[in-house]
Amino acid sequence: MFEVMSGRYTFPKYNLVLFFFLQLGLQSVKGVWPLPQSFTISSERYPLNPQAFYFAYGKQSAAQEGCSVLDEAFKRYFSLIFPDYISGRFYSEAIFILLYTLCLSTGLETFSQLVYQEDFGSYFVNKTEIEDFPRFQFRGILLDTSRHYLPVRAILKTLDAMAFSKFNVFHWHIVDDPSFPYQSRTFPDLSAKGAFHPMTHIYTQSDVRRVISYARMRGIRVLPEFDSPGHTQSWGKGQSDLLTPCYRGSTPSGTFGPVNPALPSTYKFMATLFKEVSSVFPDSYIHLGGDEVNFSCWKSNPDVRAFMQKMGFGTDFTKLEAYYMENIVNITTALNKTSIVWQDVFDYHERIPKDTVLHIWKGDPASYEAELSRITKAGYRVLLAAPWYINHISYGQDWRNYYTVQPLNFSGTEEQKKLVIGGEVCMWGEYVDATNLTPRLWPRASAAAERLWSDEKQTSNVDKAFPRLQDFRCKLLRRGIQAEPLFVGHCKHEYQGV
Repeated sequence: MFEVMSGRYTFPKYNLVLFFFLQLGLQSVKGVWPLPQSFTISSERYPLNPQAFYFAYGKQSAAQEGCSVLDEAFKRYFSLIFPDYISGRFYSEAIFILLYTLCLSTGLETFSQLVYQEDFGSYFVNKTEIEDFPRFQFRGILLDTSRHYLPVRAILKTLDAMAFSKFNVFHWHIVDDPSFPYQSRTFPDLSAKGAFHPMTHIYTQSDVRRVISYARMRGIRVLPEFDSPGHTQSWGKGQSDLLTPCYRGSTPSGTFGPVNPALPSTYKFMATLFKEVSSVFPDSYIHLGGDEVNFSCWKSNPDVRAFMQKMGFGTDFTKLEAYYMENIVNITTALNKTSIVWQDVFDYHERIPKDTVLHIWKGDPASYEAELSRITKAGYRVLLAAPWYINHISYGQDWRNYYTVQPLNFSGTEEQKKLVIGGEVCMWGEYVDATNLTPRLWPRASAAAERLWSDEKQTSNVDKAFPRLQDFRCKLLRRGIQAEPLFVGHCKHEYQGV
């Protein structure tokens, strides 16, 4: 028998303090991924009997039976802790007590990684003392479902793996130039004409609710992104007069550019669409994009040029983009949403509310470190994604590059450093669909997960991290996640899904 004396999770600061005192009687796990802030494991080990094991709420716990997130997590983690146990009985003498817990299951993930199975099938856990909390509050994964459609089950599988690595934000880059798979209630033609296929390659309202609910049960927020004014070619197929007609000389060329910022109808449409999006996606944040706007079509259009003169913008098209983005941010602010935008919006000196979050995606370390310094000096919160574009692949162990990123290694005060709220791993979809999403994402994304969760000084040695990550990759395989190998070697339980 054993008893976990307490586990505490305070929200919304995402501070987690766990103390495992396994009061019971020499093999051990290689460690936990991501590494806890304080982790002491002894050689003293105790057997766990799945027939005599159950989870219970502590008497002083803020959460009690009926907390759906924890009740479901108890069931889910029982099978993760005892993968060979079939009947799933939850009642007997061993207790895992959660005190002061507010419906979040990060502590269960930590505990599940401490349990190991010997060659004869028996389960054990070593006496362990842990104090833990995340270094950054925002630890995200971006999936791109426009360049290739990802079936809902592939998204749900990713959410499972995210929870195992303690990521807590799913950034859903749901639409873009190639396709518009989001099925809007208000503007059904957007997906009917803009998706790859209007029936098979869409996300219905039910699909979206399913993803949000599944994520919530794993402590993951869903952040939707509807990027504009660029990256909107698919929008124009189902919404006439939204995109800017491009001109060749004095005549229309038949092609279209970014959203037309000169028309009042544009802002009426956007206000209506974002009102729907705000009701469908409950998170308090929404990503508005704002990156990579090609000005050539705007420059070619006589109506846009006339609007520029009327507004006093001259020939500075960054001012036109700023005008557009400021209007869109105001729309979402009126809907009580906080905006996240790509760094381009800051680089063009656009007037945006101080609570807007800037998202850095460009450049090498010198470039993004300079950008971190500039943005935080201006008083904005910031997310770092530039070093974690893991859709870029190379031969060898590129996870080491993701592991050695130093998000706070830039010139600035301590107050500036506090404005870095986290980071994000991006999996853009030009060459990624459901056939290769999981092995390309895992375990490489887990390297970034530890950087965003753990103490940097304790996790600065890549070679020391390697055996833990290798062990964690084997855990992912046993849990049904098709994570690619880090290097030569084997897992006791190889992937069985093929």
